[in-house]
Amino acid sequence: MRSETGSMREPSEMSLRSCPNTEASAGVATRATTTFEFIVPTRPVIRPIMRLLLARLALIARLISPAAAAVQQTDIFVAGQDGYSTYRIPAIIRAQNGTLLALCEGRKTNASDRGDIDMLIKRSTDGGRTWGPPQLVWDDGENTCGNPCPVVDETTGTVWLFGTHNLGADHETDIINKRAKGTRTPWLLRSDDHGKTWSRARAMASALKDSSWGWYATGPGIGIQIKFGPHAGRLVVPCDHSYDDPKGTLRAGPYEYGSHVLYSDDHGRTWKLGGTTRPKTNECQVVEVTSPPGKLLLNMRSYREQGCRAESFSWDGGLIWTAPQDQPALIEPKAQASLLRFRWPVEQRAGILLFSNPADAGQRVRMTVRLSADDGQTWPRALVLHEEFSAYSSLVSLSDTEAGCLYERGHDSKAKKYERITFARFNLQDLEKTP
Repeated sequence: MRSETGSMREPSEMSLRSCPNTEASAGVATRATTTFEFIVPTRPVIRPIMRLLLARLALIARLISPAAAAVQQTDIFVAGQDGYSTYRIPAIIRAQNGTLLALCEGRKTNASDRGDIDMLIKRSTDGGRTWGPPQLVWDDGENTCGNPCPVVDETTGTVWLFGTHNLGADHETDIINKRAKGTRTPWLLRSDDHGKTWSRARAMASALKDSSWGWYATGPGIGIQIKFGPHAGRLVVPCDHSYDDPKGTLRAGPYEYGSHVLYSDDHGRTWKLGGTTRPKTNECQVVEVTSPPGKLLLNMRSYREQGCRAESFSWDGGLIWTAPQDQPALIEPKAQASLLRFRWPVEQRAGILLFSNPADAGQRVRMTVRLSADDGQTWPRALVLHEEFSAYSSLVSLSDTEAGCLYERGHDSKAKKYERITFARFNLQDLEKTP
């Protein structure tokens, strides 16, 4: 943060010097700070006018420092390192023992959504300050293993990890219109030791994919466990799909995108296909809201051409969803976003939801975290993490006052867009009121 120092001696002339400082330690991102130092000569008496000038300059020093100065940013996956050309599709979740699990796709040869793509993980046991080496979670040769979407069962401690698979040579368009050699299917892995080791991936399409669907994607992001109401304990995982629609315009039609959920009522032993919400919705995240108990909110990438997110609600644990409706406060350029229940209402403290996405209606730029204290009806506070190119993200709670965001970022030039996946650690007090 900022600090001001000034001599108590008398000024006759005065200048303001900006002194950049850095703080760094092994495995922790360097954080820039600025000290504003007043350089003043001495005289016997301080005049009132000079006192006023000093106060004004101190105020200016506080105002010109960026809001993000207190945010600690650590690069977790960097393009070209550790044998992968590009890293994409971040997901982060806190295991029952507090370990942070940062997952992503490792794309072997280029940034394309198809080809040789593996699922990777890094773990942090100190709240995201330092990270262990990358670990291969799922690999199928030259095929695509991606879209990580973990969910933690707080009763058993098991981390369930959904992902999707397709032949590396198949294009999304061909999968949508069913001309591809294969199709896109959901798979499931589990960890019983807080993400240290993982089971083999298990195919789940027979139970969890409608045979008429083409495209399929889990998350990306995280699932939740319902805390209150008649379905307390249920695990819910957000997904999306493509389906046949005579009036559809997706990829020249007749197809459209829709969103749906998966759920388990027996701690992950069996999974079922939940309800859908359509049309023109896609990648999504789910949270539980406060009233009535167990009510769910699904926040979705929208193809409704309104430049904002769409949302849907369920009162029965995810079996039936309302029709999609626009959420104008959450502008977007057609991209994934993250939604997190940060805190439940406690006595006099309001509950808090956090949301992150590239906050621009036309471009993937300006990664922004927003805060709502009324279950997503309004989003009055925000924090910009990165002004330039940014895309997918995933939020995680770190403490009663701190949260983290794992997100894709780079520069605006085409060659450097998906340059790195970064973990940003911030305090909720850093989120400022929006105009």
